[in-house]
Amino acid sequence: MSEVFIARKVPQEVEDFIGKHCEYTKWEGVGEMPRSELLQQLGEVKGLLINQERIDQELLATAPKLKIVSNISVGYNNFVIEDMKAKKVLGTHTPDVLNDTVADLIFGLMLGTARRIGELDRYVKDGQWNKKVTAELFGIDVHHQTLGIIGMGRIGNALAQRARLGFSMNILYHSRSRKPEAEERYAARYCSLEDLLHKADFVVLLTPLTPETVNLMSSREFSLMKRSAIFISASRGETVDEVALAEALREGRIRGAGLDVYKQEPVNPNHPLLQFKNVVTLPHLGSATASTRFAMAMLAAENLVKGLKGERPPHIVPELQSLI
Repeated sequence: MSEVFIARKVPQEVEDFIGKHCEYTKWEGVGEMPRSELLQQLGEVKGLLINQERIDQELLATAPKLKIVSNISVGYNNFVIEDMKAKKVLGTHTPDVLNDTVADLIFGLMLGTARRIGELDRYVKDGQWNKKVTAELFGIDVHHQTLGIIGMGRIGNALAQRARLGFSMNILYHSRSRKPEAEERYAARYCSLEDLLHKADFVVLLTPLTPETVNLMSSREFSLMKRSAIFISASRGETVDEVALAEALREGRIRGAGLDVYKQEPVNPNHPLLQFKNVVTLPHLGSATASTRFAMAMLAAENLVKGLKGERPPHIVPELQSLI
């Protein structure tokens, strides 16, 4: 039997699944588990189920028996890879199960910003709709426009499917490698980042967070976009220079933005980006449907159990594959 610590709330079915294979303890408190308390729980733990808690030298020093950390997230920038390699600790994540759900939300941000849905909802509720609707309230079309996807991974592919097959959009993409399947299925065209920014009516940033993608979208990049273009951010907040984005919006260099992620979360209520009517802001809930969050938690549990049994977990993060 293996000792597991569950550091966040999970559905009872997920807890029961872990319990069939392992002895476990869990966080019983309210809200997020404080890191100081987590560090006190890890002395005998071999498997850890978490959501974005930083796995670094400090944590690993308190967990000498740790074999595997299972993230309930597709992202894993909370893993300090070199520290985990040094301790031979596996790390897993939960790709694929959230692709469609996140793509749905991104498309919602595109529609919401283009057609000014949130802004006009408030217009009606505030009692301002007391005359015929005129051009000052018009939005822009989404259908048949050009969508630029920066980071054509699994979610980008799901977004391209919706855009091309549902809205007859032209697809441009920029990614670390060519995606022949997307090019064939959705007539997606690979191009440089600069070319994409020049031509796209909607720019969607979906890159993972790496040292190379920090502030990938900054003043220069926003200056290359069309004045009529809309920017959507739905991967990691650190990939956007928020000061530069606010300046671009303030100066009218882009039409608007839709945001689900921020450098600091929860976002400060006084953040400049929250003051613009032409910016739709969501509280980082790309995968937040009950069915998808359940699937993510169950996949994380399956990764964890397989790793503890000495089997190969299905979703080891790429940088730690060499440990198997």
